[in-house]
Amino acid sequence: MIGYVTLGTKDIAKATAFYDELLTRLGATKAYSSEKFVAWRTGEGQPMLSVVIPFNGEPATAGNGTMIGLSAPDTETVDKLHALALALGGTNEGDAGLRSSGFYSGYFRDLDGNKLNFFCAGQPE
Repeated sequence: MIGYVTLGTKDIAKATAFYDELLTRLGATKAYSSEKFVAWRTGEGQPMLSVVIPFNGEPATAGNGTMIGLSAPDTETVDKLHALALALGGTNEGDAGLRSSGFYSGYFRDLDGNKLNFFCAGQPE
C-alpha cells in the first residue's frame, strides 16, 4: 500500500550521501534525482524512500511521533546499519536489540532529526 515516504531535509547533498551509504546496503538504488528531491527503491514498483527540500520554502522539521521502519534481512544487518547510521552522523534513539515478540530493531535519527529504525521480525526471544 505504501508507494513512497518523503523526509524533509535542509541539505540535499548531505542527506543524499547519508542515505546512499545506508540504503545501497539494502539493495536500493536511486529511482529519481533532482536538485531538490532524491528517491531510492529496491526494485521497479517497490516503495520508495525520498528526501526533499520542502516545496513551500519553509525549514524542514522532523515530525513528533513520526518514524520510518526499514526492513533488514537479519539481526546482523540491523546491527551493522544502525552502527553505520551513527558513524555517518546520525544520533542514537535506541541501541539495536531484541524488543518484544521477536522484533529486533535499532533506532536512530538522521542528519535532519527524522526518526527511523532498521528492523527484522520473527527472531527468537
